[in-house]
Amino acid sequence: MKFNTKGNAEMENNVLKPNGSGIGRIIKAGRCSMQGFKAVYKYEAAFRQELLLAVVMFPVSFFVATDLIQLALLNGAMLIVLLVEIINSALEAVVDRIGLEWHELSGRAKDLGSSAVLLSLVLYGLIWISIIYKNFLVGN
Repeated sequence: MKFNTKGNAEMENNVLKPNGSGIGRIIKAGRCSMQGFKAVYKYEAAFRQELLLAVVMFPVSFFVATDLIQLALLNGAMLIVLLVEIINSALEAVVDRIGLEWHELSGRAKDLGSSAVLLSLVLYGLIWISIIYKNFLVGN
């Protein structure tokens, strides 16, 4: 093992940046993200259902929206649903990893995650209803 000032600096950087830096870090982060997508798709039925909803509603959004802002709202809201579902799934995995026995705080954490998903779905519905109402029922 070399002990010099340059080597110590490299060792410090490796400790402070365990995932590396530069392009290597970006590639590793991309791999981790893909593993996360695979895991949530494989293990979470709710995510698969919401993804199916997104796949169906994405082309519909082009007929409902009258401008790019509306298109961004319609599809952005669906991305928020998927995002919140992934975070909820991660939270549930961590709670289950800690222990499967019932604990009030574990149950509360899972309920809070579920509430966040519900709120994101309500937001999604409100945006779609508002834009459909504006564009088709009351006109521009």
